[in-house]
Amino acid sequence: MKLFLKIWRQKNPESEGKIISYEIDGITEDMSFLEMMDVLNEKIMHNGGDPVAFDHDCREGICGSCSMFINGQPHGPDRGVTTCQLHMRKFKDGDTIYIEPFRSRAFPIIKDLVVDRTAFDRIQQAGGYISINTSGNTLDANTIPIEKESADKAFDAATCIGCGACVATCKNSSAMLFVSAKVSQFALLPQGKVEATDRVLNMVKQMDLEGFGNCTNTGACHVECPKGISLDYIAKLNTEYAKASLKK
Repeated sequence: MKLFLKIWRQKNPESEGKIISYEIDGITEDMSFLEMMDVLNEKIMHNGGDPVAFDHDCREGICGSCSMFINGQPHGPDRGVTTCQLHMRKFKDGDTIYIEPFRSRAFPIIKDLVVDRTAFDRIQQAGGYISINTSGNTLDANTIPIEKESADKAFDAATCIGCGACVATCKNSSAMLFVSAKVSQFALLPQGKVEATDRVLNMVKQMDLEGFGNCTNTGACHVECPKGISLDYIAKLNTEYAKASLKK
């Protein structure tokens, strides 16, 4: 395949970015999108240019770092996949592909397609954990009975990989789907009940401090989420927040 790429290039956070055009051929439909980007970067470096910076790690849809806005969609035109799982068979010979970074005030651009998503880390650090006393006779987690429905829902919420697609696709740049998943995975389990009140209040407070927008129930976050996190968890977050506010 021969492709025409329109890629956002930005040297650093302070410089002004712009779309740069590239042509690339010899791309096969079995390549992943990131493999196509690797081929492009080899060509750019061979010609003495600066390769396109983009995040990647596992390339298996686990880490959530390969965040690109492809033809106006987070992670591209496929559903339920990250950018590294997107294959070039989703495109046709001669296609023009626009590749941009995730856009949000809370995700400032570092370089080219790389954005700073440490705002998610700070939200999790504010309350996305449980405290366990490891001294003495600590109960094994497997000895604590958990209803299957609650366990299944907690596992579903825990599949969130924090890629930021929900923020990138939301017209308000809301992080509610991410935060609701991280709150719910603990709120549904007995191990997370002890700190439930402080957890939800602290994580929502940090979310607001990071500059994410409000949720207006558009639902685009769920549609573009590579793990299919349900909007039900946002309802769960609102319930937990209301209960915690009353307690405080």
